[in-house]
Amino acid sequence: MTSFAPCTAAEVLSTVQWAAAEGTPLEILGHGSKRGIGRPLQTEHTLDLSRLTGVTLYEPAELVLSARAGTPLAEIEKLLAENGQQFAFEPMDYGPLLGNEPGKGTIGGVLASNLSGPRRLKAGAARDHILGVAAVSGRGEAFKSGGRVVKNVTGYDLSKLMANSWGTLAVLTDVTFKVLPAAETEVTLAIRGLLDDAAVAAMALALGSSAEVSSAAHLPERVAAKVAGGKHGSDAATLLRVEGFGPSVVYRIEALKRLLGKAGPLEEIAGEASKTIWLDIRDCRPFADGGARPVWRVSMAPSEAHHMVMALRMQAAVDAFYDWQGGLVWLSMREDDPEADLLRGLIRKYGGGATLVRASAPHRAALPVFEPQPPHLAALSARLKAEFDPKQILNPGRMAKAIPGKV
Repeated sequence: MTSFAPCTAAEVLSTVQWAAAEGTPLEILGHGSKRGIGRPLQTEHTLDLSRLTGVTLYEPAELVLSARAGTPLAEIEKLLAENGQQFAFEPMDYGPLLGNEPGKGTIGGVLASNLSGPRRLKAGAARDHILGVAAVSGRGEAFKSGGRVVKNVTGYDLSKLMANSWGTLAVLTDVTFKVLPAAETEVTLAIRGLLDDAAVAAMALALGSSAEVSSAAHLPERVAAKVAGGKHGSDAATLLRVEGFGPSVVYRIEALKRLLGKAGPLEEIAGEASKTIWLDIRDCRPFADGGARPVWRVSMAPSEAHHMVMALRMQAAVDAFYDWQGGLVWLSMREDDPEADLLRGLIRKYGGGATLVRASAPHRAALPVFEPQPPHLAALSARLKAEFDPKQILNPGRMAKAIPGKV
């Protein structure tokens, strides 16, 4: 196996042009923090972007930052924090869940996997904050899209198209993101002891109020003790995060207390303790126990999620917790359960989509890791792949089986 480690965008272009001419598949890699997501790749060559690093533009007053794709996300977040700013979509770190070191993800990987965190309810995901990209397609052609400001444009927004493509359409070399000021104050209101259905109702009530809740999650009893080192107890916890200017946060927390006072015992968690809780939820720390149990990430309507989980628990051994007001469900299951058929059958009933984010390589090879697309979307995806990577040399088979007859 040959590993190419370019230091410049020109070297990336040269490598991809060689691979396209030879019809040789490449595994596109940053630091490998998300390497275990998707179908296993069988490629002879790796395009390692870990040396393509550096922040190339940062203008705090203009709320814009540009960096080369291999730049570690941890370095960028440290720079932003020093200036009182942040990525508002708080991108997840998959490293701990997949048995890797934390802080190894890259800024290119953030866009390629369209990362987000508990604040997605309010701030969206990476695709909602990308301003521009420079990349190399599987044809060996360099292209740019977008720029440094948000404005109306004509034509296709290729920057957003790169989101959630997992390196199968193009190799990112540079990205430009919008950044935002960090909140001055953060307080989490915890409601204790609610069952899943009552928790979903409480979160919906809070999100529908004027309290401007930025994040809402529910940790059932078996999961709550695995967050923040168990410092906040093992009782089920329904968590509501409020952020912003200090007096405003105090006022909004009091409004939530009046609204939810009859739901159950209430507890305020402020400052660093609150931040720790949401970091653990963001990174799925309750299931990052070093084990090999498959972990699924399910997105569906918040009103349906707890029904799906209950139906699943009737047929399989499963632990679950909820983020995004219940719109995101993390599931930990046994590998010997027929979980794919069960889960996808329930998703057809309740709606949504499921991604297998942690499992052994043989298990990932045997299952459709990403939610199968309906025929019309699958046809559109195939046409996009044919336009950007006609010889299927970029991460072939990671998201779906390669088309027979192609490399």
